[in-house]
Amino acid sequence: MAEQPIAVIGGGIGGLSAAIHLAAAGERVIIFEQNDKVGGKMGEWRAEGFRWDTGPSVITMPHVFDDLFAVAGKRTSDYLTLQLAEPLTRYFYRDGTVLDTTINLPRMLAQIERIEPRDVEGYLAYLAYAARLHRITGKVFIYDTPPTPASLFKVPLRDALRVDAMRSMDTAICSFVRSPHLRQLLGRFATYVGASPYRAPATLNVIAHVELNGGVYYPRGGIYAIARAMARLAAELGVEIRTGCAVERIMVENRRVRGVQAGGERIAAKAVVANVDVSTVYERLLPSEATSAAYVQRLLRAEPSCSGYVLLLGVQGQHKHLAHHNIFFTSDYRAEFADVFDRGMPPNDPTVYVAITSKSDPEDAPEGMENWFVLVNAPALSERYNWAKNAPRYRDRVLETLAKFSLTPQIRAEYQLTPLDIARLTGARRGALYGTSSNTPFAAFLRPHNRARNIAGLYFAGGTTHPGGGVPMVTLSGGVAARLLLEDLGKRL
Repeated sequence: MAEQPIAVIGGGIGGLSAAIHLAAAGERVIIFEQNDKVGGKMGEWRAEGFRWDTGPSVITMPHVFDDLFAVAGKRTSDYLTLQLAEPLTRYFYRDGTVLDTTINLPRMLAQIERIEPRDVEGYLAYLAYAARLHRITGKVFIYDTPPTPASLFKVPLRDALRVDAMRSMDTAICSFVRSPHLRQLLGRFATYVGASPYRAPATLNVIAHVELNGGVYYPRGGIYAIARAMARLAAELGVEIRTGCAVERIMVENRRVRGVQAGGERIAAKAVVANVDVSTVYERLLPSEATSAAYVQRLLRAEPSCSGYVLLLGVQGQHKHLAHHNIFFTSDYRAEFADVFDRGMPPNDPTVYVAITSKSDPEDAPEGMENWFVLVNAPALSERYNWAKNAPRYRDRVLETLAKFSLTPQIRAEYQLTPLDIARLTGARRGALYGTSSNTPFAAFLRPHNRARNIAGLYFAGGTTHPGGGVPMVTLSGGVAARLLLEDLGKRL
């Protein structure tokens, strides 16, 4: 009898990463993906001569991909061409100020000096602070198995006291720089994990380090090229990928995984890696008798991260003053996050992000046109806002915001994704992009473990488990899940 496979539920980046690690260790792996192609939240859409990435748009930490491909004895460059984006992002403010973030430090400091000369020293000190946070927290909170209170004993006491978990990101930022422009810019990094800079712990300023010190990268052919490359490597390693095949149930007997039910078929499996929102797994895929009702309720009651509202616009003309990545800031950032997290409403005066990949890949749009990926922070789904009814009205609000920056695009093609669509297409509970929120000092410890509680043979990968959201982190999560699974099988990566 053939050895039972390991089933991976979801062909997102976390699931692909886990499958690659497991297959490289000699395991037979089957990925079950409900959509017609892999990628999860990393998707793409093509229509009317345009191509858009529909999920992540900023890539950092290229060494994570190098490590992943090295697991299979390969090089990233054999599958992907990653190029540095410059500027990293172009920021537009309501008072007419424009600032390009860049890893070219002299150029960055010259821009800061024009805005607030005293912030030159403050910005340099902030970069050192963010780099120190990465050095201290990286081993425990990013690159290792999920942290526990005991994990902190791995950190020298002097460093542990500098983790800066008890004040907010914004409070820390304000201690370094004076300019409202720079404070708003640095606070934006909280949105990379779907959090508020006014509530998230200052520890999360580590996110600024990987971008401002490490750079932003773009893969030729679009962000979706990463999913395509990982799927190719997985297939070369013998991973079977079944698209259009949703898993209806994880089979459990005596608190041990026995397989999955997918496409009306029962497939025996010696272990399961779920690359699906952990809350969704417990709420919909596991038999109730195999779970703790109290634990499930705790998962379901946890504050979710934000979601997003997306417009995919095919735009006439070339907008020379725009970069690949652009941010159009609200005049009241604090009110924006109060709308999202306190009122449960999309921002009345939103910050708007516009990514234009045709700036780097001209073939992503017809000649003389551009493909705009427009994103606004939005609350997770709740009864407080009806997206099915109000989406057209909010679409107009977003375009009105762009008009405040003298941007009135001539739209030739248009599609939208609301939190309802995100929930439906990705299994993200309430459409939350990053699972539970990171708005508390202890979020890293409360995030669901990559090994399921009290169910042997079940593991988790993706943005809702350790180490968190974002493409590099999700890639790491797949490696962590595979490592724990292989250890339980008596193997090593």
